[in-house]
Order: sequence, then structure tokens, then C-alpha cells
Amino acid sequence: MVFLGLDLGTSGLRALLLSADGELIASAEQHYDVSTPQPGWSEQDPALWLQALDAVMAELRRDCPAFSELRGIAVAGHMHGATLLDKDGAVLRPCILWNDTRSEQEAAELDAMPGVRECAGNIVFPGFTAPKLAWLRRHEAAVYGQVARVLLPAAYLNYHLTGDYVADMSDSAGTAWLDVGRRRWSQTLLKAGQMREEQMPRLVEGSQAAGLLRAELARRWGLKHEVVVAGGAGDNAAAACGIGALNEGSGFVSLGTSGVVLAARDGYYPCPETALHTFCHALPARWYQMGVMLSATNSLNWLAGITGQSPAQLTAALGDTLQGPGPVQFLPYLSGERTPHNDARVRGSLTGLATASGPAELTRAVLEGVSFGLRDSLEALRASGTRPDSLWAIGGGSASSYWLSLLATVFGIPLLRPQQGEFGAALGAARLAQVAATGAEPTAIMTPPAIAEVIEPQPQWQGEFDAAYEKFRSAYKVLKQLS
Repeated sequence: MVFLGLDLGTSGLRALLLSADGELIASAEQHYDVSTPQPGWSEQDPALWLQALDAVMAELRRDCPAFSELRGIAVAGHMHGATLLDKDGAVLRPCILWNDTRSEQEAAELDAMPGVRECAGNIVFPGFTAPKLAWLRRHEAAVYGQVARVLLPAAYLNYHLTGDYVADMSDSAGTAWLDVGRRRWSQTLLKAGQMREEQMPRLVEGSQAAGLLRAELARRWGLKHEVVVAGGAGDNAAAACGIGALNEGSGFVSLGTSGVVLAARDGYYPCPETALHTFCHALPARWYQMGVMLSATNSLNWLAGITGQSPAQLTAALGDTLQGPGPVQFLPYLSGERTPHNDARVRGSLTGLATASGPAELTRAVLEGVSFGLRDSLEALRASGTRPDSLWAIGGGSASSYWLSLLATVFGIPLLRPQQGEFGAALGAARLAQVAATGAEPTAIMTPPAIAEVIEPQPQWQGEFDAAYEKFRSAYKVLKQLS
């Protein structure tokens, strides 16, 4: 028996094939583009996802004989996207993605309605799904009138795989239509958004069976057995399953294009005033909270683009020995910010520049600014009642030892670097597929990886970085007054 995890990302689809004992057998990846027809808009044609799926399945079938023994599939997907289908299941328009900010006004209107935050457990952010439909109703009324189903990207792949409209709890928690505490569609929230429950997919837990793979796809892909399709998960919930973050306080900091600080919770403890996301976990009776910043390694990518150096070259020039706070300050709001500001319009800044400021000084400023932005999310988690004593460090930015030393010191807790291998959303999805297909106990499957290194805070610099963090927080207020 083998199990497949699909990570439907914004820029590509990654497939990961696992054996019954959790070993990586094969992987495949396909990339696609994002469309930005207007500033602040971000869209994608769902047909690209299906083309990528066919390509990765063909590659696995060609290169991996064990693929024919597939018994379970699960999809992890980028959250919040609005994939709109008519009564015949046809796509009506390109999917409006998570990082699309056109519905800022509609999000604010929904968020201000009585009872919405209390029921959703979250601020209604512009990236969430509900305000996208409110925008559509206002600006594309003809399309809105044809909407028979709204599916998140992962749920759209579930529909393609099974023929059924079905979604998991963790992904659906980011729509602002789900009662996150009760894990069901909310009539209050649907009414606020002028939507109907029959437009929503059927709900299952991420580790439960959502259906069976359609016979036509099984034949096309050369599969021998009945294949269970699991509910799947939103990408960060799946990553938590991949890193084994299931129990209260366990979690990770992700240094990806965006930045995430996530902690699992053993109950439902919403704290929307902090701009934390409080979502269902991919397993029953579990939740998680996370703070999200929109430009983490993307800030370093921006600096790389204007200096003509790669991100790795920029960080390597700093060495491995942590220095104290630099003279240049960077506010990492290149695309607005979620936690803790919920501010789609704020933009970044560099201050303290001098004639001596070169790539090294700017690199330190970017790493420090992103680290302070991530500490904002950690402080929000602490305010909600969870105090992790360590966090896994994942994502592309975690390859920099300097950055991890800085981040551990800014956070004031150790960071755990996992041994090289797979531990992201695709792995978490494959684990969900295994649980759904076999009935295995999730905690026996979703175990943490081996620790390659523990990065401790540097006590000689903690006081200075605490002071620099307070200056960072004050600088946002000044920036808002100037913008």
C-alpha cells in the first residue's frame, strides 16, 4: 500500500508518495502562473490545477512502479480561494486567490456586522472567501447570480477526484462562513454574506474519507485498487500534520514567501482582537491558531532583486555569528499585513540609511524586520493563552543559520531545525490519506521528525533586540500617520 499527498500551492502542485511505514517513495512537481489583471488582484484558472495534476500523476505512474498500489489520496491547498461553479459544475470565472485584496471594503463591512466575529472566531480579512463573494455580488452581479457552489481550491480538487462537493474543516474555517467552534456551516454567517448552505460543500474532517476516486481517473492512472480520498486540509494545518504539531502548544515558525507562527490547541480559544487566525485542525476535536505576515522571505527576495544578489548570497555574507541590532530599520509590509494589524494598505519602509549602508546592512535590516513581524504573531499567540517553549523552524528561510539564531533570540525560545527531508504540507496530506484509508491512529502516523539542531537564543543580545522590537512596534504607528 502507498499513499499520496498533494500540496496545491499558489505557484505549483507538489505530489508526495509514501509507503505504509511512512518512507518517501517518490515525488513530482508542476508549476503554473498567477494572473494579476489589476493591482491588488490575484487570480488563477482552476484548469491549470487539473493540468498539473495529470502531469504529476503521469510522472509518478511512469517512474514509480509502486504507484499502482495507491490506496489513499489527500489534498492540502492554499486557503480562502473562491472557485465558483454553476449548476452543472462548470467553473464560472478564474479563482480569486488568498492574496487578493480587492474585497477590503466588503471585508470591513462583514466584520462590523453584529455577531460575525463571535461566530467565526476571527476577524473577516480581505483574503477570506466570504468578502470575495460580497465583492462579486457588487461588481460582477451576472456571475454571482449563476453561483451554485463555492469551493476552495483543495475542495475543487476533491470534486475532480470524487465527483462530490466535499471539503474539510480546517480549510473551510478560513471562509468566514464556518462556525469554527462547532465545526459546521453557520446560518448566521451565511445570512450575513447573503449566501445559502446549499451553495457550500459537504463537510468532513481532514482525516476522514471524503469519497472514492472516480473510476475513470483510476483507469487513466493505471491504479489497481479502490482508492480512498481523504478530506484533506488547508496548507498550514497539513504542514502541522507533517511536522507532528498536534498537541497543545506544539507548533512551528515558517519562513516562506509569507511567514507563519502556528501553535496547536486542545480546545477552541478564539482571540480575534489580536488578528490571529483560529481555525479547526485537520483532526477531529483539535484546533490551531496562527499569526500570518504577508512578506517573509518575499522581503528578502525583494532585496535580492534590487541588489543583483541571490537571497543565499545576501544571508551568507553575514556569517553565522549573530550581531546586535543594525542601524537600519525595515518594516516588512510590502504587501500590507495581517497579524497583528489587519491592514491591507500599509506599505514597508527603510529608515536609518546612511552613505555607508550597503547590502550587508540592508540584509540585516530585512532579517530583523521580518523577525520582529513574526514576533508580533508570537505575542498574539501568547495573548491567547498558549506559550510554546520551542518551535520547529521550516520553510526556505530556515536554511540560514544566522536568521534562525536571530529569530530564536527575538522570540526568546529555542528553535528546532528538523533533519533534512520532507515535513511540509504534502507530507501532512499523505499522512491524512493513510489515516483515512486504513483507520490508523493519527498520533501514530503524524510524528515529529528527528531534530538536526537546536538553535538557542543568544542571551548577550536579547535585551538589545527586545528594545529594538519596541522601536519596531512604534514605527508602525508613525508609518500609519504618514500614509
